[in-house]
Amino acid sequence: MAHAGRITARQRAILTAIIESYIATGEPVGSGTVARSQNIEGFGFSPATIRNEMAGLADAGLLEQPHTSAGRMPTARAFRMYVEQLGGGVGRLSAQSRSEIDLNFVGVAGTQAVLERTSHVLAALSSGVGVAIAASAEGDFLEHVHFSRLAPARVLAVVVTRSGMVRDRVLALEKDLGLSELETAANFLNENFRGWSVERVRAELALRVEEERSEYQRLLDSVRELWAGAVPEVPVQTVYVDGVANLVGSQEDRERLREMLMAVEEKQRLVELLNAYVDARQESVRVVFGLEEHSPEMAGLVLIAAPARMGGETRGTVGVIGPKRMQYESTMNAVGYIARVFDRMMGAGE
Repeated sequence: MAHAGRITARQRAILTAIIESYIATGEPVGSGTVARSQNIEGFGFSPATIRNEMAGLADAGLLEQPHTSAGRMPTARAFRMYVEQLGGGVGRLSAQSRSEIDLNFVGVAGTQAVLERTSHVLAALSSGVGVAIAASAEGDFLEHVHFSRLAPARVLAVVVTRSGMVRDRVLALEKDLGLSELETAANFLNENFRGWSVERVRAELALRVEEERSEYQRLLDSVRELWAGAVPEVPVQTVYVDGVANLVGSQEDRERLREMLMAVEEKQRLVELLNAYVDARQESVRVVFGLEEHSPEMAGLVLIAAPARMGGETRGTVGVIGPKRMQYESTMNAVGYIARVFDRMMGAGE
């Protein structure tokens, strides 16, 4: 009997043939289909041998049999093994695929625009959901801040960081501030804190408010409130999602599909999911099965993701969420390529 970690070369060839047939058709795979597969041409397996090996793979927990069919389907463990097998060659995209991706980014400049386009490109390439998340402002450095008065006690705060990230937030203030007060607050931040990391600005403002007890205090209180709203202590991460409709064809149970789509569309859930599984320091593309452990509604979905870097610093995370029936190699290659050439894309429109 085969054990999941120790299968023979013959079993591996048969399992690969089953997985690739299942990815292509979505149908349970019978021994006849395996016998006609290119994966096992030249092995000279008889139908009886294939049936016996498929039974062994089922015993090892790598194949399951839907009760309505004589064919077999790969389990999550089988997909995991298949992806590990691909691992060594990942990172090689055809020249045509690379140029198609590059064309999509021509004229696109700035972190947010690049991430937004990334989600669209990955959705189109994978027939799954393309996801791109900007890194939080923590650890980034202030370039410029501007405040505009929209209405009484409502202000638009625009914070530009050294990485090129532009964050705008509408703030509801406790008291109204006039145009001159907003301009004074912005000037104070720009003159005193340009080039500071955003978390240091927060700490320094808190310190100065403690130390000052004068007319200067009123200005500092206003500045502190504006900055706290513009750059929240719990960083708000920008999330771009594209291709949710691609999942509709992958599930039969309408209620489960509805729950799954809601989970994928909920931005904060996606931030938590990617932060849980993608380490900013990792060098390669990560494929995660078993997303239901983090979010039960995502049962049956797979995450393929990698950190996107610019100038050696992580600027966000890019990835695809899709059904187990996905073109793993091309999707992994596309995610890896975009993550690695993010730096170059950031300059594409400049």
